[in-house]
Amino acid sequence: MDALLLSRIQFALTSMFHYIYPPLSIGLGLMLVIMEGIYIKTKNPLYKEITKFWVKVFALTFALGVATGLVQVFGFGTNWASYSRFVGDVFGSALGAEGIFAFFLESGFLGVMLFGWNRVSAKMHYFSTWMVCLGAHFSAVWIVVANSWMQTPRGFKIVGEGAEAKAVVTDFWQMVFNPSSVDRLTHVVLGCWLAGIFLVLSVSAYYLLKKKHLRFAKECMKLSLIVGMIALLLQLISADLTARGVATHQPAKLAAMEGVYKTEASAPMTLFGWVDTSAQKVVGPKIPGLLSFLTHHSTEEPVIGLDQIPADEWPNVQAVFQAYHAMVAMWVFMFASVLLGWYFWKKGRLDQARWLLKIMVIAVLFPQIANQVGWMVAEMGRQPWIVYKLLRTPQGLSKSISTAQVARSLVMFAVIYTFLFVLFMYLLDKKIKQGPEKEGAETDDMYRSFSVAVKDEGT
Repeated sequence: MDALLLSRIQFALTSMFHYIYPPLSIGLGLMLVIMEGIYIKTKNPLYKEITKFWVKVFALTFALGVATGLVQVFGFGTNWASYSRFVGDVFGSALGAEGIFAFFLESGFLGVMLFGWNRVSAKMHYFSTWMVCLGAHFSAVWIVVANSWMQTPRGFKIVGEGAEAKAVVTDFWQMVFNPSSVDRLTHVVLGCWLAGIFLVLSVSAYYLLKKKHLRFAKECMKLSLIVGMIALLLQLISADLTARGVATHQPAKLAAMEGVYKTEASAPMTLFGWVDTSAQKVVGPKIPGLLSFLTHHSTEEPVIGLDQIPADEWPNVQAVFQAYHAMVAMWVFMFASVLLGWYFWKKGRLDQARWLLKIMVIAVLFPQIANQVGWMVAEMGRQPWIVYKLLRTPQGLSKSISTAQVARSLVMFAVIYTFLFVLFMYLLDKKIKQGPEKEGAETDDMYRSFSVAVKDEGT
């Protein structure tokens, strides 16, 4: 393996490991706003207990997200110096905005959210929770804007020639609202919401299986089922819009996603299968005309195949096809889990459906897998371009880096990240097994008083 391939593997490793944590922070941020909002509205002490538990889990994911994210910044300068020089003006404005509007907002209010329960008013604490949630979302905004510019660059001009060429922003807002940014941002944020929602769902199912913290588990389960169903339906709409945007602006990527080698009207959609690259066809069950209909809302419109694209601009069709279909499968699994959860919840038999609770415990992996393979589709589907139609991936590699240097740093990162992941899982497991703050007599008395007050108000 040469320095280029090893550098791509290293960036994939650092990016995918980092991306375990920000989606959890964003999704848990949303859930914290909802949970604490219910507490502020109802004064139900159970929701304060719920919020305080998930705040501590949020802090753990936030810490790992910050620590692992810094590595990527250094990677741009060490392994991808030529790329950094080319996109420096564009990324400087986008990532600078992330630091100002996202990181400082999120970290500035994090201390109040963590330690301010008895030091500030309830409304001020809730305000801090909102700010932390918004900061996490703003981070996603600017990262996705920068990446979307790589997919569909707009609002720039090229200055210089050859190795000195670089993209310079000419219209900041055109750069921000490039053709793919809004659709991709919506898709990414919904995926992040699902990561946090399914963590809440998973822990709730675990407690129900163990018959521990039952009031806590039932309220969290109900909330995650409601918010999860909404997010999954919105994600379905977002997926349709995003895919049609890809068809318009990156036809090679869509062709790889669906395994379309030949341009034809009434193009079929392959449900799953294997790409036979030598015969240039996909073996698997197909639904005639569905791909044309979903892409153009008409079965008569042809879907552009790889036969219309130069062979040296083809992505890795097998990898992109399988990653895309794995992402779709994860959505199906998530939807089935939530739908079945709703059914048994309405019947009052969810705690008896132990087989479903066991599925819900491992369902925390579904959005994580979907997010990871979704980014594989986005990034591998853009190849061989590191900036679409402007800069090929080999041109972005640092000129002075050696294969041995990348290999050593790759091993080092693999060891460190393995240690960090084991530490994260240990701390998360410890917190989950410990459960919410001790449900002592004082908490029980508060809950009983709240329940009596609600009943008296109802009568």
